[in-house]
Amino acid sequence: MSQIFKPSTNTLARVSMFGALFFLAILAWVLVTLNRSSLVTRQGIVLQQPVPFSHDHHVAGLGISCLYCHTTVEESSFAGIPPSATCMNCHKLIWNESPMLEPVRESYRSGRPIEWTRVHDLPDFVYFDHSIHVAKGIGCASCHGRVDQMPLMYQAESLQMEWCLECHRSPERFIRPRVEIYNMEWVSADQETEGARLIADYKVQSKLSCSVCHR
Repeated sequence: MSQIFKPSTNTLARVSMFGALFFLAILAWVLVTLNRSSLVTRQGIVLQQPVPFSHDHHVAGLGISCLYCHTTVEESSFAGIPPSATCMNCHKLIWNESPMLEPVRESYRSGRPIEWTRVHDLPDFVYFDHSIHVAKGIGCASCHGRVDQMPLMYQAESLQMEWCLECHRSPERFIRPRVEIYNMEWVSADQETEGARLIADYKVQSKLSCSVCHR
């Protein structure tokens, strides 16, 4: 009986198998890279907002405290978005005829809240509590970046699970004194030593159980 396949077919089969493995490896690399890119995480992307609010101006320029607007950050899972009345405390007198601030004035007149585009938008299956992080010495800048240097707000970190676990595994690298929580410029002179002390003082535990964040 004559040979059905030529000897070169063996070479073709080997090349095809290695080619398929190479293609799958490249595909996996592309998917992992895409998953960590700003297209998925939205890290570093400025989103369109109804009013171009500048933290740089209000925090660094005017010295307004984080707590003036985000009133529930120390007692709730949600930091809180200020009502239009909070904005109008100043803008009744300052820039009170600016076209840019008309959505704020309209919201104040009508009682309908401004529909802001959420910047830090975690998946629905992730539970995050601002109050416990603040109580345990995690500063605003650790998660939100240097907000005081942002003319327009954007997401400074990826907010992916591996980023969260970096802190949960080694909280001593990020913890700070509670009095410095809202100080964007604070940097420890010896984070390793001070972090270890604060871990003990604040009774911080390395929470790595899935149920801590996924409920």
